[in-house]
Amino acid sequence: MTDLSTFAITKKWPAQHPERIQLYSLPTPNGVKVSIMLEETGLPYEPHKVNFGSNDQMTPEFLSLNPNNKIPAIIDPNGPNGKPLPLWETGAILIYLAEKTGKFMSTDAAKRYETIQWVMWQMGGVGPMFGQLGFFHKFAGKDFEDKRPRDRYVAESKRLLGVLNQRLTNNAWIMGDEYSIADIATFPWVRNLIGFYGAGDLVGFNDFPNVARALEAFVARPAVVKGLLVPQ
Repeated sequence: MTDLSTFAITKKWPAQHPERIQLYSLPTPNGVKVSIMLEETGLPYEPHKVNFGSNDQMTPEFLSLNPNNKIPAIIDPNGPNGKPLPLWETGAILIYLAEKTGKFMSTDAAKRYETIQWVMWQMGGVGPMFGQLGFFHKFAGKDFEDKRPRDRYVAESKRLLGVLNQRLTNNAWIMGDEYSIADIATFPWVRNLIGFYGAGDLVGFNDFPNVARALEAFVARPAVVKGLLVPQ
Protein backbone atom coordinates (compact mmCIF):
# COMPACT_ATOMS: atom_id res chain seq x y z
CA MET A 1 0.00 0.00 0.00
CA THR A 2 1.21 3.49 -0.88
CA ASP A 3 2.68 5.35 2.10
CA LEU A 4 2.33 9.15 2.07
CA SER A 5 3.07 9.59 5.77
CA THR A 6 6.36 11.32 5.02
CA PHE A 7 4.38 14.29 3.71
CA ALA A 8 3.46 16.51 6.66
CA ILE A 9 0.32 17.74 4.90
CA THR A 10 -1.25 14.30 5.37
CA LYS A 11 -1.26 14.88 9.13
CA LYS A 12 -3.87 17.61 8.68
CA TRP A 13 -5.58 16.08 5.66
CA PRO A 14 -5.25 12.27 6.04
CA ALA A 15 -5.27 10.28 2.82
CA GLN A 16 -8.11 7.78 2.86
CA HIS A 17 -6.98 6.56 -0.57
CA PRO A 18 -3.20 7.08 -0.65
CA GLU A 19 -2.93 5.27 -3.96
CA ARG A 20 -4.83 8.15 -5.61
CA ILE A 21 -3.62 11.64 -6.50
CA GLN A 22 -4.15 13.88 -3.49
CA LEU A 23 -5.69 17.25 -4.40
CA TYR A 24 -5.64 20.18 -1.97
CA SER A 25 -7.90 22.86 -3.31
CA LEU A 26 -11.03 25.02 -3.38
CA PRO A 27 -13.49 25.63 -6.26
CA THR A 28 -11.85 28.91 -7.30
CA PRO A 29 -10.82 29.70 -10.90
CA ASN A 30 -7.33 28.37 -10.17
CA GLY A 31 -8.51 25.45 -8.08
CA VAL A 32 -10.94 24.09 -10.63
CA LYS A 33 -8.33 24.03 -13.38
CA VAL A 34 -6.83 20.97 -11.73
CA SER A 35 -10.06 19.28 -10.67
CA ILE A 36 -11.39 19.69 -14.22
CA MET A 37 -8.18 18.23 -15.63
CA LEU A 38 -8.41 15.28 -13.28
CA GLU A 39 -12.03 14.69 -14.28
CA GLU A 40 -11.18 15.02 -17.97
CA THR A 41 -8.31 12.52 -17.76
CA GLY A 42 -10.15 10.07 -15.53
CA LEU A 43 -7.23 9.81 -13.12
CA PRO A 44 -8.37 8.65 -9.67
CA TYR A 45 -7.95 11.39 -7.08
CA GLU A 46 -8.90 12.32 -3.56
CA PRO A 47 -9.87 15.96 -2.95
CA HIS A 48 -9.19 17.83 0.28
CA LYS A 49 -10.74 21.21 1.07
CA VAL A 50 -8.30 23.95 2.05
CA ASN A 51 -10.49 26.35 4.01
CA PHE A 52 -9.44 29.98 3.54
CA GLY A 53 -11.88 31.01 6.29
CA SER A 54 -9.67 29.30 8.86
CA ASN A 55 -6.43 30.16 7.02
CA ASP A 56 -5.66 26.53 6.21
CA GLN A 57 -3.34 27.74 3.48
CA MET A 58 -1.07 29.32 6.11
CA THR A 59 -0.71 26.24 8.31
CA PRO A 60 2.68 24.51 8.59
CA GLU A 61 1.15 21.38 7.05
CA PHE A 62 0.01 23.15 3.90
CA LEU A 63 3.19 25.22 3.64
CA SER A 64 5.20 22.01 3.78
CA LEU A 65 3.70 21.17 0.39
CA ASN A 66 3.37 24.65 -1.08
CA PRO A 67 5.57 27.35 0.47
CA ASN A 68 3.73 29.89 -1.71
CA ASN A 69 0.54 29.27 0.37
CA LYS A 70 -1.75 29.08 -2.66
CA ILE A 71 -4.17 26.43 -3.87
CA PRO A 72 -4.23 24.06 -5.63
CA ALA A 73 -1.46 21.61 -4.91
CA ILE A 74 -1.20 17.88 -5.47
CA ILE A 75 0.74 14.81 -4.45
CA ASP A 76 0.88 12.11 -7.10
CA PRO A 77 1.82 8.84 -5.33
CA ASN A 78 2.78 7.40 -8.72
CA GLY A 79 5.06 10.12 -10.01
CA PRO A 80 8.15 9.85 -12.21
CA ASN A 81 10.20 6.70 -11.56
CA GLY A 82 7.36 5.41 -9.40
CA LYS A 83 8.07 7.91 -6.62
CA PRO A 84 5.54 10.34 -5.06
CA LEU A 85 5.61 13.79 -6.66
CA PRO A 86 4.43 16.91 -4.81
CA LEU A 87 3.55 19.74 -7.17
CA TRP A 88 2.03 23.22 -7.09
CA GLU A 89 1.32 26.03 -9.60
CA THR A 90 -1.55 25.21 -11.92
CA GLY A 91 0.44 25.55 -15.13
CA ALA A 92 3.01 23.05 -13.92
CA ILE A 93 0.30 20.67 -12.71
CA LEU A 94 -1.64 20.83 -15.98
CA ILE A 95 1.48 20.19 -18.06
CA TYR A 96 2.48 17.31 -15.78
CA LEU A 97 -0.95 15.65 -15.92
CA ALA A 98 -1.12 16.12 -19.69
CA GLU A 99 2.24 14.43 -20.13
CA LYS A 100 1.40 11.71 -17.60
CA THR A 101 -1.76 10.72 -19.46
CA GLY A 102 -0.91 11.73 -23.02
CA LYS A 103 -4.09 13.81 -23.13
CA PHE A 104 -4.98 17.43 -23.87
CA MET A 105 -1.54 18.44 -25.15
CA SER A 106 -0.13 17.43 -28.51
CA THR A 107 2.95 15.24 -28.64
CA ASP A 108 4.05 17.18 -31.71
CA ALA A 109 6.88 19.39 -30.44
CA ALA A 110 5.75 22.60 -32.13
CA LYS A 111 2.12 22.23 -31.02
CA ARG A 112 3.23 21.23 -27.54
CA TYR A 113 5.19 24.44 -27.09
CA GLU A 114 2.39 26.49 -28.60
CA THR A 115 -0.02 24.98 -26.08
CA ILE A 116 2.38 25.81 -23.24
CA GLN A 117 2.64 29.32 -24.65
CA TRP A 118 -1.12 29.84 -24.22
CA VAL A 119 -1.06 28.34 -20.72
CA MET A 120 1.65 30.85 -19.78
CA TRP A 121 -0.45 33.61 -21.35
CA GLN A 122 -3.29 32.70 -19.04
CA MET A 123 -1.08 32.49 -15.98
CA GLY A 124 0.76 35.73 -16.65
CA GLY A 125 -2.15 37.75 -18.01
CA VAL A 126 -5.70 36.48 -17.75
CA GLY A 127 -5.55 35.25 -14.16
CA PRO A 128 -3.79 38.24 -12.58
CA MET A 129 -5.65 40.88 -14.59
CA PHE A 130 -9.12 39.37 -14.16
CA GLY A 131 -8.39 38.81 -10.49
CA GLN A 132 -7.41 42.44 -9.94
CA LEU A 133 -10.50 43.59 -11.80
CA GLY A 134 -12.57 41.43 -9.46
CA PHE A 135 -10.95 43.07 -6.45
CA PHE A 136 -11.70 46.59 -7.67
CA HIS A 137 -15.19 45.77 -8.95
CA LYS A 138 -16.61 43.32 -6.41
CA PHE A 139 -14.49 43.34 -3.26
CA ALA A 140 -12.86 45.97 -1.04
CA GLY A 141 -11.42 47.90 -3.95
CA LYS A 142 -14.90 48.86 -5.14
CA ASP A 143 -15.07 51.42 -2.32
CA PHE A 144 -12.06 53.34 -3.60
CA GLU A 145 -13.17 56.73 -4.87
CA ASP A 146 -10.35 56.82 -7.39
CA LYS A 147 -11.51 54.56 -10.24
CA ARG A 148 -8.26 54.71 -12.19
CA PRO A 149 -6.95 51.41 -10.77
CA ARG A 150 -10.21 49.67 -11.68
CA ASP A 151 -10.24 51.21 -15.14
CA ARG A 152 -6.68 50.10 -15.76
CA TYR A 153 -7.67 46.48 -15.15
CA VAL A 154 -10.87 46.88 -17.15
CA ALA A 155 -8.83 48.05 -20.14
CA GLU A 156 -6.32 45.23 -19.81
CA SER A 157 -9.07 42.63 -19.37
CA LYS A 158 -10.73 43.90 -22.53
CA ARG A 159 -7.44 43.66 -24.39
CA LEU A 160 -6.92 40.07 -23.25
CA LEU A 161 -10.47 39.12 -24.20
CA GLY A 162 -9.78 40.64 -27.60
CA VAL A 163 -6.68 38.48 -28.01
CA LEU A 164 -8.69 35.39 -27.09
CA ASN A 165 -11.61 36.37 -29.31
CA GLN A 166 -9.29 36.77 -32.28
CA ARG A 167 -7.66 33.42 -31.59
CA LEU A 168 -11.07 31.75 -31.56
CA THR A 169 -12.28 33.38 -34.80
CA ASN A 170 -11.60 30.28 -36.87
CA ASN A 171 -10.87 27.86 -34.04
CA ALA A 172 -13.25 25.79 -31.93
CA TRP A 173 -10.71 25.89 -29.11
CA ILE A 174 -7.52 27.80 -28.37
CA MET A 175 -5.43 25.15 -30.12
CA GLY A 176 -7.82 24.72 -33.02
CA ASP A 177 -10.07 21.68 -33.15
CA GLU A 178 -8.25 20.07 -30.21
CA TYR A 179 -9.47 20.82 -26.68
CA SER A 180 -6.37 21.27 -24.52
CA ILE A 181 -4.91 22.37 -21.22
CA ALA A 182 -4.87 25.91 -22.66
CA ASP A 183 -8.68 25.86 -22.55
CA ILE A 184 -8.75 24.23 -19.11
CA ALA A 185 -6.45 26.99 -17.83
CA THR A 186 -8.30 29.91 -19.41
CA PHE A 187 -12.05 29.41 -19.37
CA PRO A 188 -12.54 29.05 -15.60
CA TRP A 189 -11.25 32.61 -15.36
CA VAL A 190 -13.53 33.86 -18.14
CA ARG A 191 -16.46 32.20 -16.41
CA ASN A 192 -15.50 33.81 -13.11
CA LEU A 193 -15.10 37.26 -14.67
CA ILE A 194 -18.64 37.44 -16.00
CA GLY A 195 -20.22 35.23 -13.33
CA PHE A 196 -18.86 35.55 -9.81
CA TYR A 197 -17.26 38.95 -10.42
CA GLY A 198 -20.29 40.21 -12.35
CA ALA A 199 -18.06 42.22 -14.68
CA GLY A 200 -19.58 41.20 -18.01
CA ASP A 201 -21.09 44.62 -18.72
CA LEU A 202 -18.01 46.40 -17.44
CA VAL A 203 -15.73 44.67 -19.97
CA GLY A 204 -18.34 44.64 -22.75
CA PHE A 205 -18.44 40.86 -22.93
CA ASN A 206 -21.00 40.94 -25.74
CA ASP A 207 -18.23 42.31 -27.95
CA PHE A 208 -16.42 38.98 -27.77
CA PRO A 209 -18.84 36.46 -29.34
CA ASN A 210 -16.17 33.85 -30.08
CA VAL A 211 -15.16 33.79 -26.43
CA ALA A 212 -18.81 33.46 -25.38
CA ARG A 213 -19.32 30.57 -27.80
CA ALA A 214 -16.27 28.68 -26.56
CA LEU A 215 -17.16 29.34 -22.92
CA GLU A 216 -20.62 27.87 -23.48
CA ALA A 217 -19.07 24.75 -25.00
CA PHE A 218 -16.57 24.52 -22.15
CA VAL A 219 -19.08 24.65 -19.29
CA ALA A 220 -21.25 22.05 -21.05
CA ARG A 221 -18.54 19.39 -20.87
CA PRO A 222 -19.48 16.71 -18.28
CA ALA A 223 -16.00 16.76 -16.73
CA VAL A 224 -16.18 20.53 -16.35
CA VAL A 225 -19.60 20.30 -14.70
CA LYS A 226 -18.13 17.92 -12.12
CA GLY A 227 -14.78 19.65 -11.72
CA LEU A 228 -16.34 23.02 -10.99
CA LEU A 229 -17.77 21.61 -7.75
CA VAL A 230 -14.56 20.06 -6.38
CA PRO A 231 -13.98 19.97 -3.51
CA GLN A 232 -17.55 20.13 -2.27
